[in-house]
Formats: sequence, C-alpha cells, structure tokens
Amino acid sequence: MALSHKARKRWSLVVLLIGLPAYIIVAVNLVAWIDRPSIWIELLVYIVLGFIWIVPLKRVFLGVGQPDPDEGD
Repeated sequence: MALSHKARKRWSLVVLLIGLPAYIIVAVNLVAWIDRPSIWIELLVYIVLGFIWIVPLKRVFLGVGQPDPDEGD
C-alpha cells in the first residue's frame, strides 16, 4: 500500500520528532554496554548506527520536500 504525500509528511514528522530521539537513546546505551573501545571504533559504530536507522524508513522520506504531486495546481 502506497502512502499519500500528506501521510508521508506526517509520518516523517513522527519519525523525526519521536522515533529518531528514541533511536539515539538506544544507540548511546548500546555503545555504553561496550567497554569503552578506542575512539575510532566508537566513531565507526556511531556512523554505522547513524546510517542503519534510515534503511527501513527511506520510503517514508521520499519526496517529502517536493510539492504535492496530487495537487491540481
């Protein structure tokens, strides 16, 4: 089922305002469980975790910044 442009805008706001901060908290706690690795490994873990969150949500963000294609103007 394809999301409408309006629904994608709403879901993208929900993800950015609620989901992303929650994911950041989980990611920081996940890294805290590891016994303080070197700064480079820790940086690599944060970079990987920074890209992983977008993979399942990529379709929600597609075209959100564009004008509504269904609008008849």
